[in-house]
Amino acid sequence: MMTDTFAMRRRRSDGGTGPLQRWGVHSETGVLRDVLVGPIDNLKRILPTNSMNRKRLAAGETLDVETARSQYQGVLDCFADAGVSVHFTPADEDLPLQIWARDGSFMTPWGMIIGQMAQWWRRGEYGPVLDFCFEQDLPIYDKVTAGSYEGGDFMLIKPGHLLLGYSDDRSQESAALQIKRWFEGEGWDVCLYSFDPYFVHADCTLAMLTDNLAAACTDVLTEEVRSWLHGLGIELLDVPFRYIGELGINVVSLGAERVLLPQQSDYLADRCRGLGLTVYDPDVAAITQVGGGIHCMCQPLTRD
Repeated sequence: MMTDTFAMRRRRSDGGTGPLQRWGVHSETGVLRDVLVGPIDNLKRILPTNSMNRKRLAAGETLDVETARSQYQGVLDCFADAGVSVHFTPADEDLPLQIWARDGSFMTPWGMIIGQMAQWWRRGEYGPVLDFCFEQDLPIYDKVTAGSYEGGDFMLIKPGHLLLGYSDDRSQESAALQIKRWFEGEGWDVCLYSFDPYFVHADCTLAMLTDNLAAACTDVLTEEVRSWLHGLGIELLDVPFRYIGELGINVVSLGAERVLLPQQSDYLADRCRGLGLTVYDPDVAAITQVGGGIHCMCQPLTRD
């Protein structure tokens, strides 16, 4: 069996870092083999993490914990049905939003990057990720130090091509430039994507579905990003703006013409089925009340 060795900083300062053996992700659309999911143990209430959540709290909404737990299991069942091995970060009682495994770290071909969370109640999420990586001999590529940067803004669009979103709210331009420098040192092409903080993360506005197809709210994407994607041969399947608030673009490609998306994203599901894609669409309405979706829940660890 192929193995790797844990290291706290595997990145070569001069570039040329070798790919991992057991772990590694080169794109958003290769066949998903292993995924890291955050535990739901401490998800107990809605927190004022964004404008939508503050509106929910002002309206008196509360989290139906039992329904959220049932829907969480429904997502895990979809991964199992798709042949994906699910791994979990250790639960920490002091981390209320640990379910969002996408944000605190992000996988590369060369190891895990440890991010920097912007909000104080999430800053400790790197700890259980480091524990997991140590236990699994999954090396750390490097750690973001130039500002806050969260994994919902990090997209391996195609092998050799990286999109780095930032709003200077959750993820800062200074940190995006640090990661850009690392990847350019490895020979990758990097596009920066500046967007309004209203959208929280880039993965609420854009998601890869297949190697050459992405779901996007094209009214939100900058002209530079649209042109860059077009130059890579990627067609944009336009999703109306109203679906952003329902996290209808916050979806996961499982590879091999398969996608995992929320049941509430019926518009995108219909379009995907019309294009011949296999669609897994669990109900996650209770979970999205907390401010994240299916893409937020999972961190790919291995893709073909």
